[in-house]
Amino acid sequence: MSNNKKLGSFSLSHLKDDIPSGLVVFLVALPLCLGIALASGAPLFSGIISGIIGGIIVAIFSGSALSVTGPAAGLTVIVLNGITDLGSYDVFLLAVVIAGILQIILGFLKAGVIGYYFPSSVIKGMLAAIGIILILKQAPLAIGYDKTSGVQFQMGSVIIAGISIAIILIWDLPVFKKFLFFKFIPGALIAVITGVLLNNFFASHHQDWALSANQLVKLPVSDSFDGFLNQFTFPNFSAFTNYKVYVLAFTIAIIASLETLLSTEAADKLDPYKRVTPTNLELKAQGVGNLLSGLIGGLPMTAVIVRTSANVNAGGKTKVSAIIHGIFLLLSVAFLASILNKIPLACLAAVLLIVGYKLAKISLFKEMYKLGWEQFVPFIVTVVAIQFSDLLKGIALGCLLYTSPSPRD
Repeated sequence: MSNNKKLGSFSLSHLKDDIPSGLVVFLVALPLCLGIALASGAPLFSGIISGIIGGIIVAIFSGSALSVTGPAAGLTVIVLNGITDLGSYDVFLLAVVIAGILQIILGFLKAGVIGYYFPSSVIKGMLAAIGIILILKQAPLAIGYDKTSGVQFQMGSVIIAGISIAIILIWDLPVFKKFLFFKFIPGALIAVITGVLLNNFFASHHQDWALSANQLVKLPVSDSFDGFLNQFTFPNFSAFTNYKVYVLAFTIAIIASLETLLSTEAADKLDPYKRVTPTNLELKAQGVGNLLSGLIGGLPMTAVIVRTSANVNAGGKTKVSAIIHGIFLLLSVAFLASILNKIPLACLAAVLLIVGYKLAKISLFKEMYKLGWEQFVPFIVTVVAIQFSDLLKGIALGCLLYTSPSPRD
């Protein structure tokens, strides 16, 4: 055990563990990066950019041994509303750059303790609200709704989404977890592969069910290094006088920092070596990540617990596994974009519907109700307020209704 305690957050001596773990995390992250970009109303390439920077750059600067950073479901609502409100993606990117700067400042101000002062009932309400929004936003894609062509319902999408959901749910059954194939190969990846094969079958044998180009992933495909570099989008710095940019930047910085702190706390609890992440350093690392992501067209990012859990379960030992996952993401978008473009959006919608369901389970509402009105009222008010306003207002209202004077219960 003494050797375990001495294990640091970075070491090349554990490559035999970190390389396989990094591959597993990549397989989990790829559909999530694409799906979260889709749910955010952003270019799908932006989700991959965020995953690459989160995996490589943030991991290098971070003090966390096992935490994985990338685009997060918790920011989809902010991104979707932000792009709409600001009118263009390049203006939105400026807000991401500023948010990164704000996070770096928060790190130097030693604000890493702020996560302890948000009530758990409000945080759970925020996550449940995000889950509900994901379900509402992704359901149309799962049934093949396409506003550009006027298609209201497409049987091929329904079949692909339904089978994808079934695969993911079956994959999560405890009875299969003892088998290495089920343990280390994520259900979401199998669902995506199945979706691609099904759509190819429809195209050959049942063309009425085959998906149109609008119902498939659209990543830019380049035939040269210069062409690859030309795919990146840059922020519109001429919008620096727009006050809405700063309001959005502040919102991203606060929510991303809060989600990161909660995720790294969970990661430390999962760490078999009981290493503790320096929270102020983590805020600085996340800030650097968001600053760079905004500069080249990526989504805002946070530490994310799903990919972190996959890292732990796959036997990752140090941050090298997160870096390797980022390298795999880079290689995939650089050399396999044409293959990724065969993925049905219905598959990604299925992945996000499951994510939404896990965030907003009925059992969570029952659990919060059993805790009493002191917990349930701020929880349910946060959920409802976010549906009709935005994340920051919903969280603020939930906190105002929380009566306990102590830090996070």
